[in-house]
Amino acid sequence: MIKIAPSMLSANFATLSEEIKSIELAGADLLHIDIMDGHFVPNLTFGAPIVKAIRPYTQLPFDVHLMVTNPGDYVEEFAKIGVEYFTFHQETVPHMHRLIQHIKQCSMKAGVALNPSTPVSLLEDVAADLDMILIMSVNPGFGGQSFIPNAIKKVKQAKMLLEEVDNTTAVIEVDGGINDITCVPIKRAGATVLVAGSAVFGADDRAHMIESIRNN
Repeated sequence: MIKIAPSMLSANFATLSEEIKSIELAGADLLHIDIMDGHFVPNLTFGAPIVKAIRPYTQLPFDVHLMVTNPGDYVEEFAKIGVEYFTFHQETVPHMHRLIQHIKQCSMKAGVALNPSTPVSLLEDVAADLDMILIMSVNPGFGGQSFIPNAIKKVKQAKMLLEEVDNTTAVIEVDGGINDITCVPIKRAGATVLVAGSAVFGADDRAHMIESIRNN
């Protein structure tokens, strides 16, 4: 089952509650929330207060993607809000295993994201502990960027890595430049969760776009 996670980064920030309700009614499976600090990536977006404020407006699971240099500082706060997936970047932490365990101890699912130039092989020693591998198919920091085709190879590598793990339920998510065309090779490669920002929020018929990305 392919799941679609529209990225709040592409929503109208002035009417967030209405935007979120719109994509929930359109058939979204998750709400992807990008947390940026202006340091690890050259942009600022949402903090925990905004995530907490929108939590009552939807039943969608929150898929929080932390593009920050100190992701461990956010774990307990996001757990209290009711986040389902807490994903941090491999490039930001010296002790991945320790942070993954902290996330799980706080009753969230743990994910690790990889920038376009970061190899999948760096996850070999923590693959058995992961609930999600997030492959970035653009350089993180801004919405609306073009899809980087090398992500297809990396999805295949992530799938092979997870196939070596006994009884894993981890998913492979892809974020960046996803639309009803780029989704096709990504799904064939093994991705099961697709983050789509401008393709969904910018569509005249959001339900149709979500269905196209899921089924094309």
